[in-house]
Amino acid sequence: MPKRSSVEDYFAQLSDDQRPHLEALRALSHAVDPGAREELKWHLPVYVRGDKTNLWMLQNFKHHCSLRFTPAFFGPHRAEVEAAGYEAGEGFIKLPYVRPLPMALLEKLLKARLLDFHSNGA
Repeated sequence: MPKRSSVEDYFAQLSDDQRPHLEALRALSHAVDPGAREELKWHLPVYVRGDKTNLWMLQNFKHHCSLRFTPAFFGPHRAEVEAAGYEAGEGFIKLPYVRPLPMALLEKLLKARLLDFHSNGA
């Protein structure tokens, strides 16, 4: 994965296959939580609240991207993601570039994570 100097640089380096999905995830992230800071961590965009609480992260790969949460948060949502026909792992949903993004499901996950943050501060 190439090194990035900023979140803007991250998005500037995306391939034409990656860009539509990741730009849509970025827009959804801003819409769901306009108060979250977008920071570059591990050369990836991370949406942060408070001093250091990572809400979620975007990841790009050759054939898919991922929306990543902590495994503790994502665990109870994994069955719903898999029932919707998407692969999931420990803390992430795999989003192939050849499929449309499941926007309603993703928005539900982001809102649940934001509620989780407001409930327990982490």
